[in-house]
Amino acid sequence: MHNSSPYRLCLNRTGLAVCLLLANLAAPISHAESPLTIQITRGLSSAIALSVVPFAGQGPSPVDVAAVIDADLARSGRFSTLPRTDQPQSPSTAATVDVAQWRLLKMDYVVVGRLVTKGEALELQFDVVNSQTGARLLGYSLPTNASSLRLAGHRAADLIYEKILGVPGAFSTRIAYVSLEGAFTARHWKLVVADSDGENAKVILDSVEPIMSPAWSPDGARLAYVSFEGRNSAVYVQTVASGQRDRVSGRAGINGAPAWSPDGSKLALTLSQADGNLDIFVMDLASRSLARMTDDPAIDTEPCFSADGQAVYFTSDRSGRPQIYRMSLAGGKAQRVTFEGTYNARARLSVDGKSMAVVTQEGGGYRIGWVDLASGQLRVLSQGTLDVSPSIAPNGQNVMFSAREAGHGVLATVSTDGSVATRINARAGDVREPAWSPLL
Repeated sequence: MHNSSPYRLCLNRTGLAVCLLLANLAAPISHAESPLTIQITRGLSSAIALSVVPFAGQGPSPVDVAAVIDADLARSGRFSTLPRTDQPQSPSTAATVDVAQWRLLKMDYVVVGRLVTKGEALELQFDVVNSQTGARLLGYSLPTNASSLRLAGHRAADLIYEKILGVPGAFSTRIAYVSLEGAFTARHWKLVVADSDGENAKVILDSVEPIMSPAWSPDGARLAYVSFEGRNSAVYVQTVASGQRDRVSGRAGINGAPAWSPDGSKLALTLSQADGNLDIFVMDLASRSLARMTDDPAIDTEPCFSADGQAVYFTSDRSGRPQIYRMSLAGGKAQRVTFEGTYNARARLSVDGKSMAVVTQEGGGYRIGWVDLASGQLRVLSQGTLDVSPSIAPNGQNVMFSAREAGHGVLATVSTDGSVATRINARAGDVREPAWSPLL
């Protein structure tokens, strides 16, 4: 393959190509990073009309819980929220909501709430009222404290989203991504963990050498990733809370593209052989033993586990162009999965195992595709020219990915039906390689 080929580009972006790098030492750290800014670029014309009234009992708290809930629901693209300046009243309980006033504004739902002091703790109490019928759709109390109010707001938004739409919300999850800053001769790669809305961003690893392919463990406590410390690729597993990290694979050649098994006991990896060829291996983390999955002269890379943990999906060019294949851990022949399009790579499976996100080629660009595994049908979801590194939300409703805009790396999301899209910009530098945590 030529170095300019699309597949080689994809390999570079997932950390599986050898780069000319400046040497230095990477050090685990934890400090605040500038938050991301999120903008809805495509939403539903039939979004549900909803109003979140400022909560009573906020006092001097720096976190406006109602604003957090409002922003979460609006950002989903499924809801159209009413500005506070247009709200006709400021109730704090379901009983004090005058539904007639909200009905005149064509609101479907009204969210009201209050913060109640419980000794040294707090309780977030909120209600959702159907403004068309006056019925109290949801009433809930969440124990919290001053330092966890933002998380409580995200959890409240999760509950509201699920009650109205019938699908669990994913606002209280976290994301990991790689941030690249500085001029070419002084670049820094940072592994960052943030809330799903980009707030509370913290750097957990800072290096002058590339960091790539972050992947969350199923319990949301650890990240596996590739680091090129000392000019050599290696796979590390790091506990997010403590910063403790462990190099689990640092063999000669390429160590890349880690993916967790659903039970968290194994990692699927891409490793190179003596001839430089790439194949898929599965590592048992307890014993560090390796089981070889593929043995083919083609490039086999970018593995991910099936939902039941009994098979691995991966990218291979054994048919001449990159496509997705599936292979059972029990052995046997790899089976090709994707047939639509000339280029499909970097598969990520939905939680229910029925669909997968891929990078697909369309019209000279690289975009995010959504494949129904039962029918094999592929739908293109994104509209960019270099959309890569998909990661599926744990509720299966959205895909986050890396994109390019005005020469800079940004993150973006698109709903799995293609109807809602957002763009996520960093205030400085490029951001790339997103990974969405499981439901926490």
